[in-house]
Amino acid sequence: MAIFRQYIAPLLVVLVFIVALVATSARIFLPSDMAAPAPIEGTGVIMPATTIDLFSLSK
Repeated sequence: MAIFRQYIAPLLVVLVFIVALVATSARIFLPSDMAAPAPIEGTGVIMPATTIDLFSLSK
């Protein structure tokens, strides 16, 4: 158990940190149009369903 606490667990923590660092810094190497946030298209207004609508759909 001491081997796990002294060698394996810290190695796993460092590996997770390195993977997160690479994933977050990968935007540097992307083309400029891919590094931008995804566009949000304008959609219509979504109205919440009322209880009357829910009862009429269940029939």
